[in-house]
Amino acid sequence: MLLRATNVQKTFQTADGDFDVLRGVDLSLEGGETLALTGESGSGKSTLLHLIGGLDVPNAGQILIDGTDIAALDDKGRAQLRRGVVGVVFQQFNLIPSLKVRDNIAFQARLAGRFDPDWTADLTARLGLTEQLNKYPEQLSGGQQQRVAIARTLAPRPRLVLADEPTGNLDEATAANVLDILLKLVAETGAGLLMVTHSTALAGRMSRRLHLRAGLVA
Repeated sequence: MLLRATNVQKTFQTADGDFDVLRGVDLSLEGGETLALTGESGSGKSTLLHLIGGLDVPNAGQILIDGTDIAALDDKGRAQLRRGVVGVVFQQFNLIPSLKVRDNIAFQARLAGRFDPDWTADLTARLGLTEQLNKYPEQLSGGQQQRVAIARTLAPRPRLVLADEPTGNLDEATAANVLDILLKLVAETGAGLLMVTHSTALAGRMSRRLHLRAGLVA
């Protein structure tokens, strides 16, 4: 089992007291499988994704990735996990504006010590970015920036890909094209894909669908 989350709970402190965002969520994901995480705003989707990605830790429960309990890792350990085992595609792209496209794509892989020039070149070509390598992110369209973000995420060959509304800022046609590329590349690498989305159409293209409501699996 690539990913197993058991009884995951997360509480945030607010001015009005504790707010239970996740109240005991279970999920699992095999390598090569795709899972859509859906739910209304505030249901806990992005929070769960961030916990699985090691960007935060749960208040209770367990998250195992390839048998490693990520909540038991320190900040350095979770950062190392994100560099090599887990890749995250953010809605806002999070590209480094001072780096050219070629360096943005290679950034994570170099940090992880897993940069493969042949694999990176293949990703670049298949994502239609070969002619954009010497440009800066601000010179690209939204769809091109998202393809750069996907290439950067897949360059280290992560075992688990997490995508938080990866097409949320794109028009319908561009969104469908970006998802086509992401699904194909994930399938070919044997990675697992967990994607947060509000789109029923995009969710329908995944292997399975998990719906959250008020911090619980509906």
